[in-house]
Amino acid sequence: MIMAGGAGTRLWPMSRQAMPKQLVPFIQGRSLLEIAADRLEGIVPADRRYICTNERYREPILSSLPDFTTERLLGEPALRDTVNAVGLAAAVIAKRDPNAVFAVFTADHLIRPTDVFQQCVDLAFTLAEDDPTRLVTFSIKPTFPATGFGYVQRSTPIPDRKGAFTVKRYVEKPDLETAQRYLDSGDFGWNSGMFVWRAQTILDAIGAYLPESRAGLDAIATAWDTPDQQRVLNDVYPTLPKTSVDYAVMEPASTDDRFNVCTVLTDVEWLDVGSWPSFADTIEPDDNNNRQSLVDGAFATLHDCKNTLVASSNPGHQLAILGADNLIIVHTPKATLVMPRDQAERLKEIHALLPDDLK
Repeated sequence: MIMAGGAGTRLWPMSRQAMPKQLVPFIQGRSLLEIAADRLEGIVPADRRYICTNERYREPILSSLPDFTTERLLGEPALRDTVNAVGLAAAVIAKRDPNAVFAVFTADHLIRPTDVFQQCVDLAFTLAEDDPTRLVTFSIKPTFPATGFGYVQRSTPIPDRKGAFTVKRYVEKPDLETAQRYLDSGDFGWNSGMFVWRAQTILDAIGAYLPESRAGLDAIATAWDTPDQQRVLNDVYPTLPKTSVDYAVMEPASTDDRFNVCTVLTDVEWLDVGSWPSFADTIEPDDNNNRQSLVDGAFATLHDCKNTLVASSNPGHQLAILGADNLIIVHTPKATLVMPRDQAERLKEIHALLPDDLK
């Protein structure tokens, strides 16, 4: 199951309520969701792939990804964070196959090389199939002391499963000094937000820590594939407690004897495309470390600029930038963003001030 329900406000104005970041074709003409779906080739048969997203994105997704039939697109009537997106998928999948093991992937990451990633996914499926109590995570081998990611601390290796470890603890977004210690220790990986587990096991874990969500998910599952499916989903899902699967399940489960949290160390290039600076990392720079992402027919001329990102989705429009240093400039037919690169994390502040029709 690919989670594709995020709003992507840190990539405004290209990411909008009507066209969130996972659907915007701004990675060499392809969307992040298309790229995520392609990574499943060779791992899971097409008829066993699901997407969980906001119901309003059903038609755009089905148009761009015809392999996903409407019954395998789980439309959330409201955004209730990752624990409920995971729980909805688990409830539907477990009803259709009580013994199912399924993977949860993200729709906003670039992961290379694909073959190494697929080997790690295969190992994770094996771990969950070997032991039904396992909740398997993917921990990305860190390359710098990131403070914007959570961390997973590895414990003992799992016998005969090279690259797999039990988990000692989860740590959310440490400060720089702590992140450097984690990097130096060699025991920590970045929390990728991707998992493999039995559908019934993750439902049991949700029931252990979020009984209100489990009760609602059980009601949804009972009505699924019946004439009451949509009515019950619309009535119940928006009432579920809004929280992440990391906080609600993975942190408490890592110290709970009822569950066996483990991780696959995933040594890949992993880029979380969640902001304009991280998007810039997907583009080859020029000699002055400027980067451009322009749709066909859009134009940009830079003179005496350094470390500047220019993106435009407006064909026929010319951008001229003079003397810019460390700026982010994003132009669309309806809105233009200009901000210092080091202020990118504050984009949500100005987004909150915009009229609804421009969000």
